[in-house]
Amino acid sequence: MFMMANNFTKLIFMEKISTATSGMLDAVDMQLLDQLQHDASLSNQDLAALVHVSPPTCLRRVKRLREAGLIERQIAILSSDRLAPLLGHGLTVIVDITLDQQGAAQQQAFEDRVSLDDAVQQCYRVASGPDFVLIVATRDMPAYLALTQRLFTSDANVRNVKAFFSVKRAKFEPKMPLPLTE
Repeated sequence: MFMMANNFTKLIFMEKISTATSGMLDAVDMQLLDQLQHDASLSNQDLAALVHVSPPTCLRRVKRLREAGLIERQIAILSSDRLAPLLGHGLTVIVDITLDQQGAAQQQAFEDRVSLDDAVQQCYRVASGPDFVLIVATRDMPAYLALTQRLFTSDANVRNVKAFFSVKRAKFEPKMPLPLTE
């Protein structure tokens, strides 16, 4: 961001971000994306008021952002603390996976396999250490054991599994950082 100010004028320049399908994103688009990351249940009127545009403009821009694939989906984030008395605390496990053979085809096959399992919440290919890091959520230890047998033990290409059991979640924020102007 480049600012040039004097007593009477303030010029703010924001670098435009190019996307393949929608052309350019401006400051209003960034504000819309940021607000929707915070609360996607906002009405169009409320969202428009927050970013200082008219409701029709807001609706048109959000539609364009969806069509461009920048808004992948809208979901509800459940409160694990409030659900725990009803469902139990469950287990959150961070799992490091090292494959025996690490070619592109073997990595893709493993990634495809674990991505289909509902207990796998996140899957990352990583460098400098294990080949994959998974974030897994299960009801209890027997469910985790079943997952390990289903995904790791039965796969002859898994060389090493290292599991870290979460005892407390200090932060969970699924927002992407966006360049916003003030």
